[in-house]
Amino acid sequence: MNASKQILLIIIIFSLATFASSILVLIGGLQGGIFGIFATICIVVAYQYPRLGLWLFLIYLPFSGTITYAFGNIFSSIDGRVAFTSGYPLFHLAKDLFYLPALISILIRSQVFQKFQLIAKPLILSICALLVACLLTFLAMDFPQYLQSLESGTLLATAIGLRALIGYIPLLFCGYYLIRDRNDLFFLSRLFVILTIICCIFCFIQYFLLVQGICPGNASLPEPAVDKATLLARCFVGGSLLYNPGLGLIRLPGTFVAPWQWAWFLIANSFFVYGAVVSDSSRFWRWIGWIAVGMLIVTIIITGQRVSLVGVPIVFLTLFLFNQSSKKKILIKLTVITFLIILAINTIGIVRVQYYDLIDRWSYSRPDLFVIDQFKWVFQKGNSWLGHGLGGATNSARRLGEIVLIETFYAKLFYEIGLLGVTAFLCVVSSLSWLTFKVYSSLQKSSVRRLALCLWIFILFMSYNTYYYPLSVDPVAVYYWFIGGVLLKLPELDKEFSREG
Repeated sequence: MNASKQILLIIIIFSLATFASSILVLIGGLQGGIFGIFATICIVVAYQYPRLGLWLFLIYLPFSGTITYAFGNIFSSIDGRVAFTSGYPLFHLAKDLFYLPALISILIRSQVFQKFQLIAKPLILSICALLVACLLTFLAMDFPQYLQSLESGTLLATAIGLRALIGYIPLLFCGYYLIRDRNDLFFLSRLFVILTIICCIFCFIQYFLLVQGICPGNASLPEPAVDKATLLARCFVGGSLLYNPGLGLIRLPGTFVAPWQWAWFLIANSFFVYGAVVSDSSRFWRWIGWIAVGMLIVTIIITGQRVSLVGVPIVFLTLFLFNQSSKKKILIKLTVITFLIILAINTIGIVRVQYYDLIDRWSYSRPDLFVIDQFKWVFQKGNSWLGHGLGGATNSARRLGEIVLIETFYAKLFYEIGLLGVTAFLCVVSSLSWLTFKVYSSLQKSSVRRLALCLWIFILFMSYNTYYYPLSVDPVAVYYWFIGGVLLKLPELDKEFSREG
């Protein structure tokens, strides 16, 4: 881009930002004005430079919750409960200002879709089937409900439910488009490592501030905030937090809006950082990857989330076993790992506390029985073919009306879109899992193959996981589809690696 075009672009951005902020300041006050400036710059830059927009999207994602709640007056306390201002939804959706303009630019100005459909026809057909299933649910359930109530919130809840289900599927094209060569692939892998380290450091600081009493935690808060994760206990970064040592309760959100999202960020990034450790061509970056692995392990201990305390070690152990070729070395390494785990449980106080707390909570509420009970409850509600309507069990739609709280993913899908929708969704994730497995099997370069294995196991694990609903919530809802697109691009990169030796 020459100098005159750069000046013209700057003038356009400045003019649009001024116009948008002046309109939004009338609607949402100062917060709306700030958002207008931010939104305009993001949209123009992401559309003009879609690759930059996507990189910024991936970088912004882990810090979106922190940035949202860093602005003053975004929420307030009313009788121990949290009330949000009108500017809250704007900042909560800010990350899409990087993603959507970049996506539109890619689809309009590149041939990525034409190339993508040549290698992923079964996946595209299954996505179309899912869209048809969602349309049938909308026509049979959501639209009649709207006609009965004539409340706009009903359609808004439907839109939010549809967005949570399919809103990030186009990231398949974005991941496929973004990675052009080996440099982009290494940059992506290293970016995940760096983001993991930064987020873990912030979590360490958060934990230190709580332990030292600099952040008061939940003990002094009124009911019902005293024993629940809440924004009223927010500390340094992230959002809703629970820290009440008197009751033995700790649930840290890290840099995310809530502890659940943080736990699944740790699980997802355990795949990525281990992939960097076993595949990066630079010894320096492999050591940085090991540092990230160590920090992840420490973080799951202090975070207090059962799912990450179980999930991250299982991920590391699974990836370790699949990346070993010598059975003798596997046995020796497993013996050493087992010894270190037993030693840590018996000698390190916080590890011992978390271990026995995990055992107690597991005995009190077994996850497998919890999942089964959720499915039983949904089946008893009827409407098994088309469900009860999009958004009816989507947590992000709760401010638009009453929703059903279902904490297992496929039970939630069954309630919202019924058997036809769940079948269509399973076809989508199964197609993606199969296509990415074929990609992994076809790769020749060992470093690319090891990375692809870690990424494919991530896809497989998230495709059929039903505990909680990570495929409907950041960051896994983003990472899953984006990584799927990256995997489908790897055969082209593998040829490049082979040519370069």
